[in-house]
Amino acid sequence: MFHYRFPEGVEFLGEDGLGQVRMTVSVPADEEGHVGRECPSCGQHFRIASDDYQALPNEQLLWCVYCGHQDEAGRFTTAQQLERAKRAAADYAMQKVRDTLQSALGGSSLNSHNSPLQISYHTDPFYPQPLPGVSEERLVRERSCPACRFRYAVFGEHRFCPVCGQLPALLTALDSLAAETTRLDALTHVPAAQHAELRESGVIDRTCVDTIENAVGIVENLARRTFGERVPGAEDILKGRGQVFQRLDDLADLFLTHLGIDVRERIGPTWTELQESWATRHVFTHCDGIVDSKYLTSVPTSTLKEGQRLIVTEQMAHRVLRDAELLCRTIAEVFPKSRPQVVPEGSKRKAAREDEFSAWN
Repeated sequence: MFHYRFPEGVEFLGEDGLGQVRMTVSVPADEEGHVGRECPSCGQHFRIASDDYQALPNEQLLWCVYCGHQDEAGRFTTAQQLERAKRAAADYAMQKVRDTLQSALGGSSLNSHNSPLQISYHTDPFYPQPLPGVSEERLVRERSCPACRFRYAVFGEHRFCPVCGQLPALLTALDSLAAETTRLDALTHVPAAQHAELRESGVIDRTCVDTIENAVGIVENLARRTFGERVPGAEDILKGRGQVFQRLDDLADLFLTHLGIDVRERIGPTWTELQESWATRHVFTHCDGIVDSKYLTSVPTSTLKEGQRLIVTEQMAHRVLRDAELLCRTIAEVFPKSRPQVVPEGSKRKAAREDEFSAWN
């Protein structure tokens, strides 16, 4: 029987007689014990803890942390990992051809007395080259899903756990608020000359305004999802009410009526600050920041007059983010909705598991 040679990291599992060949090709983990995954739908890269993945059941599917595409684990192979598998397959194919020729010719030479054509065949030992290495983007920090504790790393906004799917609404809201805070903080690290240029061109003002608008959107998304998860018939209740969760008092009334949660009472004095922030967002979204009667009604303590333009400072933008975080926690944590625990089970080995691939001819 022909003996196939492969580099370190390849395990040849044999042929089945029907032309099907199986082998496993290892994928080395990085220093933190993570290996890369690449979504077959959106093409974005993320990383998962190899040990956690090895403990999952054979039939476990994966989710893309960014777009939520769900598929078999083997479909999330990265380009560099695929190159390793291709190299192993090519080594097999080359040796298979040599094996076929060796069997047919047996090292003999063939010639014809009636023809000058002469055929001879002999082989030298095959020495495979090492598999290509894997050098993919390194993780910045490791995350852990609050439901299943699966460890992973991302490189941008994400909404899904690789194992159990959509993340809790509060977690995604806090991540988004943290991103807004980081964006604001980055302004303080800009060199003085560039900072002056950004201020003069309105970039800093625009960033502060955008922060308030984004904070309102983050609260809106969390409140809508939380209400939908906890209130039976939520879709019918909200029908025809438009963007009700953009309106702060309407949001509070909904939670009081249908869940018995008085958000205003639980928030305390911060509620007044939130009302001012929501009114500010409305003025910039619909009136380019020009104060109108609706704003003055919502913020009776304001010293501005109709027709004046609001000025949003970095200090105010930071305050809005802190207040929005308090509101998000208040909405989500009064009656936390438990998620089913997805517990890694068994130690079954999977041929197409994270640190190995199946290859066939």
